Amino acid sequence: MRAVTSLGDDVFVVRKNSEQVEVYSAGTFTLQRHIVVPGSRYFGLAACAHHQCLYVSDYDHDSVQRAELSGSEAVKQWSVARDPRGLSVNKAHNVVVACSGENKIQEYTTHGALVREISLEPTVVTRPWHAVQLSTGDYVVSECEKLGAVSVIGVDGQDVRSYCPSKTSDVGKMRWPTSLAVTKNDDILVADTENKRILSVNRSLCSARELALPVDGGIQDPWGLCLDESQARLYVGEYGGGCRVLVFDGVRL
Repeated sequence: MRAVTSLGDDVFVVRKNSEQVEVYSAGTFTLQRHIVVPGSRYFGLAACAHHQCLYVSDYDHDSVQRAELSGSEAVKQWSVARDPRGLSVNKAHNVVVACSGENKIQEYTTHGALVREISLEPTVVTRPWHAVQLSTGDYVVSECEKLGAVSVIGVDGQDVRSYCPSKTSDVGKMRWPTSLAVTKNDDILVADTENKRILSVNRSLCSARELALPVDGGIQDPWGLCLDESQARLYVGEYGGGCRVLVFDGVRL
């Protein structure tokens, strides 16, 4: 499983080495249909309610694909910086792309026009995995190289603040933090992949705690995150184990 996102009554899932997105019912969790999105390795999914579309990042072809959700499911594709991974949609209804190969964050309109490009200094962030714009206009970024790195970056690419817990902290070091989810209050959820857990980091990045998410056998290598605050529901996509999508209701942060 690579990524998971939701929109209205639909849950979208993309799996490793698949050229289609699976669409499930958010009520019954039954498979409804597939959306064909030609490509190779997908790392990111994001859905936009305003434009009624789904964005998919294609890591191997350095591109983002946009699929219509209004009926036609037509697909549009455009090139982005090297090695795109996580995707998100900001309040301007633009798609934000974390491009790990060139250490950049790029923002595009729904038609693929570049709005903003932020180059990140390696001393600040190395190989960004996922970027989500906060209500302040800054971006929270996870990085897949430097252990335990979640940072808030300004539009100028400079570090605003970072959270790097040590072994002696309440949660210990992160190991390969990947997907992020942000609450309406700018608190941050992190898929701490190799530690097999989900962390909640407060918006000031000064403290963190592990979410108590009971599941048989524990969470196995969480990779994708999607928080639906309106339903108090959290979706967690696993990369390890059975590559499940876990659904947790009653999640209030």
